[in-house]
Amino acid sequence: MSFKVSDIGEKELIKYIISNSKNITPDDTAVTPFNFSNLISTCDMLIQSKHFPENMSYFDMGFKAVTVNVSDLAAMGAKPLGFLLAIAFPKDLNLDSFKQLIDGVINACDYYEIPLIGGDTNEASEIIISGTALGLCDNPLMKNTYNLGDLIAVTGDIGLAALGFNLTDDNIYTNKVLKPRARIKEGLILKNYATSATDITDGLASELYEIKKDGFGFIIYEDKLNISDDFKKLSRDFNLDYLDLIFHVGEDFELLFTISKDDIDDLTIDFNVIGEVTDSDVVELVLDDGNVVGIKNKGYEHLC
Repeated sequence: MSFKVSDIGEKELIKYIISNSKNITPDDTAVTPFNFSNLISTCDMLIQSKHFPENMSYFDMGFKAVTVNVSDLAAMGAKPLGFLLAIAFPKDLNLDSFKQLIDGVINACDYYEIPLIGGDTNEASEIIISGTALGLCDNPLMKNTYNLGDLIAVTGDIGLAALGFNLTDDNIYTNKVLKPRARIKEGLILKNYATSATDITDGLASELYEIKKDGFGFIIYEDKLNISDDFKKLSRDFNLDYLDLIFHVGEDFELLFTISKDDIDDLTIDFNVIGEVTDSDVVELVLDDGNVVGIKNKGYEHLC
């Protein structure tokens, strides 16, 4: 029987690649020993028809291309070192549109204090941007180095982008979709306190399962997720489940991290504690009414 890549999806394909390579770090980025430190490197490809909403400006496309890569550096607690830009576009693309896109890239590099150091250009039927971000970190934050009893926290409100995909007005939700920002400064602080970290791109549930190791579980509390009445109302207006938006969509670019209870009061960043690491070997949610339900391993995934 012949299978297609869509039969197994992106995450299983990545597992296949990792299992056949001795040198890949199974984390948010590659970690390579370098000059008494570690070179932190990552790359991410964005395709216009799949990753950029129709109402996103060319400037914001360029900015997002840097953000998605820098977000991986943030998850490792790395200091940005350099950014490489590979971009393909139609030959009839308006020159002003091209300049706006590049302005977005350069502005993002300035914002994150990461220099644009090189790249490549090519022709394609639509805009394709592949960025590579480089950073340095002595002790990078890994995904699964947490301990039993650690608190689970996020750097900001999650689910805003998921709701924003359904809206068109200028508001906090569409702003999260069109103008995402990586938490690089928070990551630099967290590396001194957190026991593990990752960034939320494919949804909270997907990231929780991504960092889960055998014998450990997570319990999340709905009343700690900071869900506003406005968020719930708008979700109902679009006949959407507000918890599904929070757990199973993604594009938040917030940091999900674990931290010892002894260190939580020393953090100088904005964050919400949403749960705790357990030994249950399952991922669960305590609802507002006290009922406990399992959280499904579902999130955004390419090739499905």
